[in-house]
Amino acid sequence: MKYFYSVVIPVYNRPEEVAELLQSLTQQTYQNFEVLIVEDGSSKKCDAVAKTIEDQLNIRYFFKENTGQGFSRNFGFDKAKGDYFIVFDSDCIVPPHYFQAVEDHLTREPLDAFGGPDRAMDSFTTTQKAINFAMTSFLTTGGIRGGKVRTADFHPRSFNMGISRQVYEATGGYIITRMGEDIEFSIRIIRSGFKAGLIPEAFVYHKRRTAMGQFFRQLHFFGRARVNVGRFFADQIKLTHLFPVFFFLGLVLAPLLYLIDLRLVYMAYGLYLFYGLLVWVLALITTRSLPVASKAVWAAFTMLIAYGLGFLSELLKGKGQ
Repeated sequence: MKYFYSVVIPVYNRPEEVAELLQSLTQQTYQNFEVLIVEDGSSKKCDAVAKTIEDQLNIRYFFKENTGQGFSRNFGFDKAKGDYFIVFDSDCIVPPHYFQAVEDHLTREPLDAFGGPDRAMDSFTTTQKAINFAMTSFLTTGGIRGGKVRTADFHPRSFNMGISRQVYEATGGYIITRMGEDIEFSIRIIRSGFKAGLIPEAFVYHKRRTAMGQFFRQLHFFGRARVNVGRFFADQIKLTHLFPVFFFLGLVLAPLLYLIDLRLVYMAYGLYLFYGLLVWVLALITTRSLPVASKAVWAAFTMLIAYGLGFLSELLKGKGQ
C-alpha cells in the first residue's frame, strides 16, 4: 500500500530553522507527501522560505492568528489531504529515509498513531549533543526518546509524531494548545482504542536548544506540563516523573542533614557525585567525545533540576490552563 502523508509544521518566528527542515524534506527517497506550513501569528514570517522551495516540494503556506502550537496543528489537519498526518517541530531535520521507513512499517504493521526517536547530527555543537544525550538517556528518565524500549505503550510526542486521518476525525485533535498538549493527545488516542507504537527507524535530528539557559527554561516548562497532564489523567503522574523533584529537593535540602550529623551531608552529596560520574561514563561511551561527556553532566543536572522545579511550581499553583 502506498500511503499519502501530510506534513504539518506549526511555526512561530523561526524562518531559518524552517528552511533547514524543508531542505531536508526535499531529500526524501519516498516522496508521496505534502507539506503544510502553519504560521502561528509570527512577526518573522517564513512565507518567503516556503516560496523558494515550492518547485521542489508539494507545499502550502498558511498564516493565522496566534493560538499556540496545538491548535495550529489542528488547523493544519483540517487542511490536510493525506491518509496520515505527520507533525514535526520546526527545529528538526529529517533524514532521507524517514518516509520510506514509516511506509515500510505501516505496510508491515499498521498503526493508528506513531512516533520516532530523535538523534544528534555530527554537525551539532557540543552543547546540543550534550543536551541530546540528557534528553535520550535512561539515566535522566528520557530513554524512550532515543531507543527501542517500551514500544508497546509508547506515547508519541509531537516533535516527531504521526496520526491517521481516522484518529483526527474521531478525537478532534488537540484540546489544549500548549503545556503538555501532545502527551494529553497521545493518551486520549490510546484510550479511544487506537493502536500506537514507536517506529525506531523513523528518527529525526532534533536541534533542541543551543544554550543551557534556554534548555533550563524548556525543561522547567516540561515539568509544569506534566502536572497539567495530570489534571486530565491523574494516573499519568508516576514515580518516574517525581524523580526530578526528589533530585532537586535532595540537592537543596541536603545541608539540613548537618543538624543530625555532618557525615550525612557528605554522604548525600557523594551520591550526587556518583550520579554525575555515571552520566559522564555513559555519555563518554555513547558519544565517544570527552567534551560532550563533560557537558552532558551539566545538561543532566540542568534537566533534572529544571524539570523538578517546574513540576513543583505548577503543583503549588493548583490551577490548570
